[in-house]
Amino acid sequence: MSSPADRKYSDSHEWHKLSGDIVTLGVSKFAVDELTDITYVEMKPVGTVVEPGGEVGEVESVKATSEIYSSVGGKIIEVNPKVQEDPSILNRDAYEEGWLVRIQVEDTSRLDKLMDHEAYDKAHGAC
Repeated sequence: MSSPADRKYSDSHEWHKLSGDIVTLGVSKFAVDELTDITYVEMKPVGTVVEPGGEVGEVESVKATSEIYSSVGGKIIEVNPKVQEDPSILNRDAYEEGWLVRIQVEDTSRLDKLMDHEAYDKAHGAC
């Protein structure tokens, strides 16, 4: 499965989808597959200010715990309550229903340094 073309991808497997001054952030299907069954999701609360490269939360699986980072700075304006209540959503739909947080950003230029879907898929063996 190839990654959606409408977002940017970090080396640490987070995707960032920009809409106006809002970035919706989640983890890639590749990361979910590597972690296997996601059992727990905890995100920082709404109102938290995140620096570029800062941690916004973590996901736990039967294999490991992974921190989730944002490539952009800003304020968390929304956390996906469905994923926190039912972490298995990430296993089923990492790119749509499985988004994690929305961040209001002032400077979106850091997204330009991230990979597009083709570069990300090439780096991680997706077809």
